[in-house]
Amino acid sequence: MRLLTHCVCTLLACCSALWGVSPSKAPPPGCDSMLAFSSEVSLSEGSGNIHSRSLSPWTWRATTVKDQIPSTLPSPQPTLRDVEVPPLFRERFIRSGYRPAGLPWRCYALSLFQLHNETLNVWSHLLAALCVTLRFTAFVGPEGQGFSVDASSLPLVLYVLSAVTYLSCSTAAHLLQSHSELAHYSLFFLDYVGVAVYQYGCALALWLYSSNAVWMQSMLGQVYLPAAAFLAWFSCAACCYAKLRFRRPYPLHRKLCQLLPMGVAYLLDISPVAHRLATHSWSSSPALLLHFLQVVLFLLSAFFFSCPVPERFSPGRFDIIGHGHQLFHILLALCTFAQQEALFQDFLWRRPALVREFGEERLLLSCASFPCLALCCALTAFAMRRQAQLQLMKDVTESFFIDRGPAASLLKGWGRDHVTQKQEVAVL
Repeated sequence: MRLLTHCVCTLLACCSALWGVSPSKAPPPGCDSMLAFSSEVSLSEGSGNIHSRSLSPWTWRATTVKDQIPSTLPSPQPTLRDVEVPPLFRERFIRSGYRPAGLPWRCYALSLFQLHNETLNVWSHLLAALCVTLRFTAFVGPEGQGFSVDASSLPLVLYVLSAVTYLSCSTAAHLLQSHSELAHYSLFFLDYVGVAVYQYGCALALWLYSSNAVWMQSMLGQVYLPAAAFLAWFSCAACCYAKLRFRRPYPLHRKLCQLLPMGVAYLLDISPVAHRLATHSWSSSPALLLHFLQVVLFLLSAFFFSCPVPERFSPGRFDIIGHGHQLFHILLALCTFAQQEALFQDFLWRRPALVREFGEERLLLSCASFPCLALCCALTAFAMRRQAQLQLMKDVTESFFIDRGPAASLLKGWGRDHVTQKQEVAVL
């Protein structure tokens, strides 16, 4: 029994050390006073012996762990209000829940388990990525459809990979973006790359699995895949440009610069499904109802992405849970689930005749365009990151001369007037 008591108290001591909690001198209830933490420890410098009146060997090991763990697991930092963080990190109508900038990377990684205004954004897409992976594993597993990777199934694999990519990039961006301004730009550029990759992954899968012969032979069907690749890249480039070019308060054309390319890309990508929904009976295929559900969920998610509601009507009330971007994340994850299930149904329907209709060489060539598109988007994001780095260096240099120059007071006054003029123009 005494050994069990030693083990329990040592475990409590280790837990206290993990979370950086300062233990009390008084022993926990039911524990021997010999196992309590105490500061009454003296070290003999001459002999190196340790004289302690209240530490047992078990507790000595716990204190050793406590001395080491806080350096690797820092305590969560309290969140801040919007006026306490740089303008780049602020969101409209979100008044609190911001994480401090300039902390070590591990602090932001550990903020996964902290409550802040990005928590639901992170967890919604992190869990969605896990669910997409597990569902695909179940679909191809021993009890699934006897799945094997070949020319007919490779587009489905690329689709699932693109879905996991965009969800993972979104998770990383929202989890780590508060580290610095350069990290903020870089991670959201990566997020836009993930969105573009997902757009093209959807287009490739819908073109092969969800289209019918009439649509495929149309003019739109003939130019569909090259146009989808271009619009996916253009969406990535436009979003990166809008992110870098416009400062707060954001003008309306910043949102248009993001929404219009993605909207046109979605209209093109969904065209084979729209044709089937318009020309076929929905009872003929269970996938059509799932495709319709996916369209509805996407339109709802687009609404919450473009409109900051409900936080617009009650600023500060939905900071942690319930603001528009969180609803956008949840709806987009549900949209992905519905589309994945629909594509699984279409894949089983089209797979037997796919190689005969397209030819194995054409299928493989179409799949080869996927990594090319991903590479182009990644290079575009890298170039934009370089521009962001130069812009931030320029801002720092200008700030230095304004603060330290010989005409500091004059420059500061000009800077305030210049910023005020820019804000007035932005408002107009």
